[in-house]
Amino acid sequence: MSVAEQLVHRRGWVVGAFAVLAAVLLVFVPRFEINASADTLLSEGNRDYLQARLVQQRFPSEAFVLVAYAPRDHGLFDARSIRDIRSLTDELAELPSVASVRSLVNVPLIPADASARLRDDFDPDAWLLDRRDSSPAALRQTLDHHPIYEGLLVNQELTATALQVLFRSDPRLDRLQAEQVRIEAKRLDGELSPDQEQALARLRAQARPLEQAQRRQRVADIAQMRKLADPYRDHADVYLGGAEVLGVDLIRMVRSDLQVFGLAVLGMISLVLLLVFRRLRWVVLPLLCCAVSVGMTMGLFGLLGLKATVISANFIALQLVLTLAVVVHLVVQYREEAQADAQADQAALVARTLRAKLAPCLYAGLTTSVGFASLTLTDIEPVRAFGWMMMLAMGISILTSLVLFPAVLLMMRRGSAQADPRWVRGLVERLGSLATRGGGWVLLAAVLVMTVVVVGTLRLDVENSFIDYFADDTRIHQELRFIDRQFGGSTPLDVVYRIPGGGPASGNRVIRAETVQQLQRMQAVMEDQPAMGTVLSLVNFTELARALNSHRPLTETELTAVYWLLDESMRKNLVRSYFSESAGELRLSARIIDTTADLDRGDLLARLHAGFADQGLTRDDYLLTGLFVLYQDLLEQLFTSQALTLAVVFVVLGLAFAVIFRSLRIALIALVPNLLCAFSVLGVMGWLGISLDFMTITIASVAMGIAVDDTIHYVHRFREQDQSGAAVDQAIAHSHRTVGAALVYTTLIIVCGFSLLAFSDFVPSVLFGLLSALAMLVALITDLTLLPAMLRRWAPASNR
Repeated sequence: MSVAEQLVHRRGWVVGAFAVLAAVLLVFVPRFEINASADTLLSEGNRDYLQARLVQQRFPSEAFVLVAYAPRDHGLFDARSIRDIRSLTDELAELPSVASVRSLVNVPLIPADASARLRDDFDPDAWLLDRRDSSPAALRQTLDHHPIYEGLLVNQELTATALQVLFRSDPRLDRLQAEQVRIEAKRLDGELSPDQEQALARLRAQARPLEQAQRRQRVADIAQMRKLADPYRDHADVYLGGAEVLGVDLIRMVRSDLQVFGLAVLGMISLVLLLVFRRLRWVVLPLLCCAVSVGMTMGLFGLLGLKATVISANFIALQLVLTLAVVVHLVVQYREEAQADAQADQAALVARTLRAKLAPCLYAGLTTSVGFASLTLTDIEPVRAFGWMMMLAMGISILTSLVLFPAVLLMMRRGSAQADPRWVRGLVERLGSLATRGGGWVLLAAVLVMTVVVVGTLRLDVENSFIDYFADDTRIHQELRFIDRQFGGSTPLDVVYRIPGGGPASGNRVIRAETVQQLQRMQAVMEDQPAMGTVLSLVNFTELARALNSHRPLTETELTAVYWLLDESMRKNLVRSYFSESAGELRLSARIIDTTADLDRGDLLARLHAGFADQGLTRDDYLLTGLFVLYQDLLEQLFTSQALTLAVVFVVLGLAFAVIFRSLRIALIALVPNLLCAFSVLGVMGWLGISLDFMTITIASVAMGIAVDDTIHYVHRFREQDQSGAAVDQAIAHSHRTVGAALVYTTLIIVCGFSLLAFSDFVPSVLFGLLSALAMLVALITDLTLLPAMLRRWAPASNR
């Protein structure tokens, strides 16, 4: 008894086992999480990432949100604006999770001139807004080109101010994360021991529920902040910014894409199925398989702790079409069997359907998994995780389609014979005729297209920014752009300077004069770069101190005296965030203006290195770190990762084809349409100027993985006809009439489903949907023209 007959004969046991498995996995669906913060783009084992976390430990800073306030019909320093800022500051400070709020109304507005002379009785609080001259003219004079507050508290034009909302930290979570960093830092010197790996796993397990609770609280806090800001939007522009806001908005956008477009794709699938098959059973049954597949997959992800990120945001839509691609082939085969034998009962028809399609469906699932498996070879952590997630999803899709579909179908009455729509038959016949009668022209066109798309592929680049991920009319895009342009950039870049000798000059002096001079030269190099936004370091502190000293340079002793004159809060915020006495290091904190036209990140970092070298520094004297460096490092990996994943896909698919079809020549022929499909996607990206990013890098491999299904089903049917003794043109015509219709149906459904992603506000999702739809159209055309033309010309004959 064949496997297909076993599935039909023992359907009770099979369905029971499947139901138990599905029930177990569905229990874990509530544990499925979305984590779309910027940190999910970074690999924990990455050397640069480890160094960045160590720097964060040495120069700690609280998590914060910037609330930018820009009055529309009155001045920033008018009484109405001050009243708004004071009121908003008080309202934000009352939130339980907020530790403090820094704004114009509660920080010392010390003028950068001699009007605030340094004396033993110098009191910073005397320069609070309520205790100093707060007229608009006086405030404008104080803050204009202020060495510390410009770009931090006010914008350069003095038309907007920023309130910095600092969150309360969780001491338990801070302790666990610090211990994690301490252990992970040992990776810089080599591999961790098994005991260290176990200790790290325990710390992560302990930190996970605290991190989850903190993420949920951040979402609620930022939603409340937006609500508090709403009343002020009548007469002012209010924007929220910062890494915390970006993380929350990404989660919201990923959740929206998962829910809205998952349902939208499901609805589109329903409509197309109804229009194509014109039977309710062929709508309900595929949708049931799709829904169960997605539910089981989410449960499995919840069980394994796999989280959805910005890269895996579309896994629901992707799995829907993967499941549907298998189910549609089963439906078409069943209809073919029913039309061929009007007397067969339901069990016989289902058994014949499984017998005909079990092998090609399994082969198709295997080769699709190869496309996803290639993504696991990249060094980019979220791309690798996406590869593993989709391999698991593909396995569940195959299991559901080959078990649930026939089991439920057996519960239904035999379907009536039904011919394919006339337009489908006409399209398939015309493409088949083109392949057999104009094969030479098809091959020539394929060569020309391949040349064009390969040239386009060579034009690919990797320059993009976070702000480009969001549609221009979205709130997150507008907030990122405003903060980026008005408050000194949005992407952090830190330079850590290692003080020669490792610490203070001598005695209780804070810092050597020559160290300050070196820091000034380094900051000048940074500020000279066109995309550089606000740069803060001890240099800004010394500039303010110099202004307070009648613009006379301070000696080391005077500088130390100024340091101790400041209150504890100011010393912590203005000095200790940039000076680690214990480590003997100084930090220059910069933000890059991400919206700078033609920004070349690699060139910017190279210019910084060159500028520091001109100052006599070696790379051992300083460290470039921060999100900007990490992001650039990941972008540089994209080209290598794209080449690696495609090379692996081509080689493994070629080997798989050789094993499946037991012919090296057939394997090479079957590979060509898929090569053209993959390079068509990359070529179009190159010609249209679409950069490679964390989403688009997956498209070529995913497209090949899906498109190869068509190739396998077509070649499998062609080989059956060939081995039965049919002439080559007859084998092609029969393959077009049967498999060709299924290819048209699956392509139509997938293209319509993916095209809905064009309405997403998340630009990578838009590109993923449209380019995947393009790949499927190219796959359909090549599999029904180029593939049969090559088979007709070069395939080895079996019985001819």
